[in-house]
Amino acid sequence: MSDTFHLTSTIKLNDGNEIPRFGLGVYVTEPGAETYNAVTWALEAGYRHIDGARWYENEKDCGRAINDFCKKSGVPREDIWYTTKLMQAKDAAWSIKCLEESIKESETYVDLYLIHGPDGGPEARRAAWEGLCEAKDKGLARSIGVSNFGVKHLTDLLATSPKYVPSINQIDLHPFMVRQDIVTYCEANGIVLEAWAPLVRGMRFKHPDILRLAEKYKKSPAQILIRYGLDRGFVVIPKSTKQERIADNANVFDFVLEKEDLDFLNTLDEFLITDWEVSTVP
Repeated sequence: MSDTFHLTSTIKLNDGNEIPRFGLGVYVTEPGAETYNAVTWALEAGYRHIDGARWYENEKDCGRAINDFCKKSGVPREDIWYTTKLMQAKDAAWSIKCLEESIKESETYVDLYLIHGPDGGPEARRAAWEGLCEAKDKGLARSIGVSNFGVKHLTDLLATSPKYVPSINQIDLHPFMVRQDIVTYCEANGIVLEAWAPLVRGMRFKHPDILRLAEKYKKSPAQILIRYGLDRGFVVIPKSTKQERIADNANVFDFVLEKEDLDFLNTLDEFLITDWEVSTVP
């Protein structure tokens, strides 16, 4: 890819909606002031995409920060993309109930609702997805997708001929966890990939090849890793609770990685698990 993009560049989903390619993740961000401040600082820095989840226990703070920012800045709510997630796949009614609770908790509408993980088995995933399809039809979420799904989970789900194909698969993606099988499958089926730990949770900031590229491009290791995701065509949602780092993470739109460097980064794959790995559960 040769496009540098910009902070609010979007990618079109298979349902026609457009999601910002870059956003803030709030995983392991404490409920209350820490989440509220991180979201506020991100929005003030120009971010227009906030990724949350019921599991994170900070939906209320995400929603409050978004609503307060819109009131203070005059930025329309529709300019901000807000994601939250279904904690556990059970059945259709449960999916809808949980989404309604998330909307009530955050006091704002949901742009993207994801099944957080594939645990529960094929029938639970099928039924939960049926609920998300119904929720989309009811206008409870603009777009729907999945998270942490492997190829078999996606294959099983699409084999049921659902009303909607997932628009997103959010999963751990970075040079040390390339997941080419999942990437290839999603791209072939019109499912956008979203990287939930593009910074590798800081575990490879001192890797010699990351440092070498940081020196070459005059960028930080974090910025090299974020740019990798953007240049692979992924949506990226780096997490930080520090105002300066939130701003620094967004300083990635004035360069692109040369193809040889992007290809080289793919060779660093080591199936590095940074946190939750459920892409192969039954």
